Amino acid sequence: MKIEYSKTANLPTKHGVFLVKSYKEGIKEHLAIYTKDLDKNKAVNLRIHSECLTGDALGSLKCDCQAQLNFALDFIAKNNGMLLYLRQEGRDIGLLNKINAYSLQDEGYDTIEANHILGFKADERNYEIVDYILKDFVIKDVNLLTNNPDKLSSLTSVKISSRIPIIVGKNSKNEEYLKVKKEGMGHLL
Repeated sequence: MKIEYSKTANLPTKHGVFLVKSYKEGIKEHLAIYTKDLDKNKAVNLRIHSECLTGDALGSLKCDCQAQLNFALDFIAKNNGMLLYLRQEGRDIGLLNKINAYSLQDEGYDTIEANHILGFKADERNYEIVDYILKDFVIKDVNLLTNNPDKLSSLTSVKISSRIPIIVGKNSKNEEYLKVKKEGMGHLL
């Protein structure tokens, strides 16, 4: 895997002031967003967040992505740590296919069924780039902000000292989505 990376820059946000570094993996460009006082001598608070344009940028109520992103950035700003923003739109099926999956969901299919109809697994993501980035930062121990058991089992380069749940963003438009995440994908909700 050939990886290119950027220089580091300041990133002031409504959540706090961070540093940011980009990693290019093929055509995908990911971000490491982290606090200036990142202490690698103890477990680093880490959120692995996959891109969700409809949720993160547009505020879609069909998912809990924006609420999770905001929670994680606030938590990391207050408690130090890192957020890895991975360009894996729609569980890595891409934006066009994600919108097609949305259309199937409008017809009554759940998120897993919609992905299967489109020829995809329930979740196409992988987290190899995460191990690369954590090695680049020389991070060996993390407190992982997640509800996703795949993230807990996918990291091979670090010790996971604890899991910090992110139970936010439930609303009347995403109840079925969250139920499928819990019952169909084993999310810890």
